[in-house]
Amino acid sequence: MARPDKEAAVAELAGKFHDCGAVLLTEYRGLTVAELRELRRSLAGHAEYTVVKNTLAAIAAREAGLEAFADDLKGPTALTFVTGEPVEAAKALRDFAKDNAKLVVKGGVMDGNVLDSAEVEKLASLESREVLLAKAAGAIKASLSKAAYLFVAPASKAVRTVDALREKQETAA
Repeated sequence: MARPDKEAAVAELAGKFHDCGAVLLTEYRGLTVAELRELRRSLAGHAEYTVVKNTLAAIAAREAGLEAFADDLKGPTALTFVTGEPVEAAKALRDFAKDNAKLVVKGGVMDGNVLDSAEVEKLASLESREVLLAKAAGAIKASLSKAAYLFVAPASKAVRTVDALREKQETAA
């Protein structure tokens, strides 16, 4: 490519690094075009799967402040720019890799932290955001119910005590 084209490609990649929530690295050696198309469909809505030159991606990563990430760009590497939930994109890559052993998840970066393949696997094993929010809401509701019971308990205990005293006085009289 001519130098202006390379500069434009690097600027575009650096913009993607800044705009996305996470970037996941995969090795795609041996995958067919049809398999890559299937992978892109499974990532639709969560991420953009892009094959770029490693040198251009490394320059863009350094411009975005991800020097450690740039060192992982060796061999046939594709970038997954995650625009949605990183957990969903990691799950889609993990599930596709289970069916297609040729796809290897190499690592990534999320919130400025470099991830290795094991950490990406841990990310994929997390529950979705909606499930975690539902669990948090359930825990909060349970705590509020306990608190409400504790606030009502002294009043109801006082009423039972007064009733017991009243009955005792009635039987004594």
